[in-house]
Amino acid sequence: MLQLSFISNNKETVVKGLEKRHFEKARNTIELILDLDQERKANQARLDEVLHDLNSISRQIGLLMKEGKKDEAENVKQETTRLKEVSRRLKEQQEVTNQKLETLLYQVPNIPYSEVPEGRSAENNEVVIQKGEFPQLPENAKPHWELIKDYDIIDFDLGIKITGAGFPVYKGQGARLQRALINFFLDEAQAAGYIEVQPPIVINEASGYGTGQLPDKDGQMYHIPEENFYLIPTAEVPITNLYRDVILEEKDLPVRHVGYTPCFRREAGSWGSHVRGLNRLHQFDKVEIVRIEHPDNSYKVLKEMCAYVEGLLEKLELPYRKLNLCAGDLGFTSAQTFDMEVYSAAQEKWLEVSSVSNFETFQANRLKLRFRPGQDEKPQLLHTLNGSALALPRIMAALIENNQTPEGIRIPKALRIYTGFDLIRQ
Repeated sequence: MLQLSFISNNKETVVKGLEKRHFEKARNTIELILDLDQERKANQARLDEVLHDLNSISRQIGLLMKEGKKDEAENVKQETTRLKEVSRRLKEQQEVTNQKLETLLYQVPNIPYSEVPEGRSAENNEVVIQKGEFPQLPENAKPHWELIKDYDIIDFDLGIKITGAGFPVYKGQGARLQRALINFFLDEAQAAGYIEVQPPIVINEASGYGTGQLPDKDGQMYHIPEENFYLIPTAEVPITNLYRDVILEEKDLPVRHVGYTPCFRREAGSWGSHVRGLNRLHQFDKVEIVRIEHPDNSYKVLKEMCAYVEGLLEKLELPYRKLNLCAGDLGFTSAQTFDMEVYSAAQEKWLEVSSVSNFETFQANRLKLRFRPGQDEKPQLLHTLNGSALALPRIMAALIENNQTPEGIRIPKALRIYTGFDLIRQ
């Protein structure tokens, strides 16, 4: 959430940033926020005056009672009754104004970083780099949704039987490969200095608001109405919320965490080749890296996180490209995002496998996540960042398709110590 003080002091910057995102009625929304803020301040000033008068009259009544002037005291008490009613109405009005203001602020996305390109949709994203050679597949090459049946490693029909579409069952060597990827990603993150945590996969409403999934992604999350809990869409949510309402010391920075969790998303898309097989699921596994950084360092760290994810893709021997998302394709909370896509040779298309984002103070403001620069200095908001390192389904899809051979599906060297085999055979 954007800070109200930042909006007030940088109105034109905020409006232009929101217009770059193609946020509807950007100027009207910001002006309404600032009008409500002025109304809030005026209400508070009037309320402070009334409360001050009440305190003064209370002292006056006390003095009159001590002096034995009961009749005068009773007359003055009538004024306190009137002022208390005025105070009550002002407090009610202030609650309404605050609620309107908060609701509007929750609806305003982050403003893009200066290096975010213009554009409305994914078609306008900027390709920063592309690395790796496309594999030469056999003439009878198949997409992964056919290969997984041939090798009996992932079963979508069983998932439909147990739950529904978008909930696959991993079997045999497929389950081993899935577990190998998770362990590989966790070990790589630990070696890079990330501290592993295993968070809950169910969150409360405050956690959803804290990282910005609520109210923006309310319809995309699985909701448990009895407890008002949500299944997590990504490990970013519980891991970042570890630091909700926390003030860190500057010496505690940076904070670096990695976590593996299942992830759940209701909207898996319509039927078609772009959502077939593992391309888009309701439940999937992902390893997430999360950073909490000093504001001066966050964009340097964003580049470091991208380089780390690129290193994973290179070790998996997958051709990939890095995209700088345009303003219109940015997530609600992000100031800048780089997507990593791997090339799926059998599908002849690029598949997104990671998003690495800097949220600047947007999440920290909601979380009240701050640091103290010095012992006597006022706490300041931190910057939060995260990245998929990596999401498994499309990595699995690309590995299965790109490594198909007449003998079987080849396992990249980096994973063989984890799988215990170098080939998936029929």
